[in-house]
Amino acid sequence: MSAGLAIVGCGKMGQLIEQLAPEYGFAVRARFTSGDITALSAESLRGAQTAVEFTTPHAAPANLARLASLGVNTVCGTTGWSGELSAVRESIERAGTALVWSANFSVGVNVFMHIVAQAAGALAKHPEYQAWGWEIHHSAKKDAPSGTLHKLAEEIRTSGYTRTLTLSANRAGAHPGTHEIGFDSTADTITLRHTARSREGFARGALRAARWINGKKGVLEFREILGELS
Repeated sequence: MSAGLAIVGCGKMGQLIEQLAPEYGFAVRARFTSGDITALSAESLRGAQTAVEFTTPHAAPANLARLASLGVNTVCGTTGWSGELSAVRESIERAGTALVWSANFSVGVNVFMHIVAQAAGALAKHPEYQAWGWEIHHSAKKDAPSGTLHKLAEEIRTSGYTRTLTLSANRAGAHPGTHEIGFDSTADTITLRHTARSREGFARGALRAARWINGKKGVLEFREILGELS
């Protein structure tokens, strides 16, 4: 029997997740728009015990708190709301539910973040290297730089690289996303790049997290559970 899934946010990602959901053992029981928090209720969820939330930075924290209060475990791929993570964590812990969140649910991007962090840590004590970050996404993407590029920058700084890090972004066409991190010196240049071919990798990562989250409690980043996914 398929597990019940609610989709909160019916944009391109929500539509793709609905399309792929049966491959991961889910039946979509309910759909909600990004600003439809008043519609989230035990009745409207129709028995869905797991939700995937891809909405907007303004809507996400309230959506996550509401879903937790209804006993629903949630996977959140919305970016730009992490400043409210502490309050959301309190809501999740109080409800005894679970949340897996990430700026990017691509397995490849999360491995890329690990590689970037390792490189930044290795170059932290070599002042001749200066760093940059660049990304390009489709013209409809609202945040620039992206949440993923900001997360990459955070990983670089956490790894001990404290010198100037310049970030830039482009928006054009239908590009699903490329992220590039570079380290440059007078002697050489190191360039690390991840290029997404489609949104499918993001959707499949979110669905793998939704399958994993069943029966779990607490707040985790997608990177923390990569080793447990099948």
